[in-house]
Amino acid sequence: MKKILGLGNALTDILLQVSEDDLRELGFPKGSMNLITMRQAEEIQFRFASVRKRMVAGGSASNAVNCVAALGGKAAFIGKIGNDEVGDFYREDMIKNGVKPILLLSQTAMSGCSIVLITPDGERTFATYLGAAAELCADDIQKDAFNGYDIFHIEGYLVQNHDLIEKSIRLAKEAGCMVSLDLASYNVVNEHHAFLKELVKKYVDIVFANEDESFAYTHLNPEESVQMIAEQCDIAVVKVGKNGSYVQQGSTRHHIGAITTNCTDSTGAGDLFAGGFLHALSDGFDIRRCAEIGTIAAGRVVEIVGTKLSEETWDEIRRICALYRGFLQKYDKE
Repeated sequence: MKKILGLGNALTDILLQVSEDDLRELGFPKGSMNLITMRQAEEIQFRFASVRKRMVAGGSASNAVNCVAALGGKAAFIGKIGNDEVGDFYREDMIKNGVKPILLLSQTAMSGCSIVLITPDGERTFATYLGAAAELCADDIQKDAFNGYDIFHIEGYLVQNHDLIEKSIRLAKEAGCMVSLDLASYNVVNEHHAFLKELVKKYVDIVFANEDESFAYTHLNPEESVQMIAEQCDIAVVKVGKNGSYVQQGSTRHHIGAITTNCTDSTGAGDLFAGGFLHALSDGFDIRRCAEIGTIAAGRVVEIVGTKLSEETWDEIRRICALYRGFLQKYDKE
């Protein structure tokens, strides 16, 4: 089984369920990711002090590699945290989940957090205070960090720092890694469109995008979009919510139907799709099976608030993976 290394913002998620009116008053576009100051983070938390909240270790790439580890894969994560309780919680949570933490320590900044504003339809809008995570820079990334890993997964949120993301991907490719990129958010794609297109064409093997992100990247509908992206890299994935997903490699394209679920909170759905997909890929599955495993993981996480599935749910997904593995082994023997 191949080993997967993630790089991203080490953020602790603060999950808040809010109304549509609350979101409008805050001025954040629904479904977007917004960078905020520490003062804004404090103000939002004060505003919703009476609302029940939940805190979990998160971040896009972190969620993905945690999924890989939960399914029995080998995974590690590079990020930066503060020298504080939140940072300690983050490290301990990764270890508990079976992920090797490669966490650099800031001596000045607090650990970052992402306030996840969840509206009644399950859509999530992010207000993110990067804190120590924002200090992660190109100089922090060394070539030997990639030794022993086969797939490098990076979140598009890091594209704010062009030098960091380009150096990391270049070193990963030099180390022989397959590179996986999640486009992160449509507003991130809009703001860094030219850079992302050049990055994908030059270095990236796998691109994950949702419908909004793929439209921002290609200005095409999902089916046309996945084809265009697949012409620029090896594997393209475009997720279309309740309509499932499209995955394409070369001229082979599949449409995977979504699982019928009661959507409570879509936080982490794309991340767990990527984690399930990459775990299956590392285990030798074809792209259709990879997308099916990703779909199952994403379908289960939207049924709960946050990204932490129960052990019973992980057992269910692991059993499905084992069933697929049995089919694969039988096919290879024949």
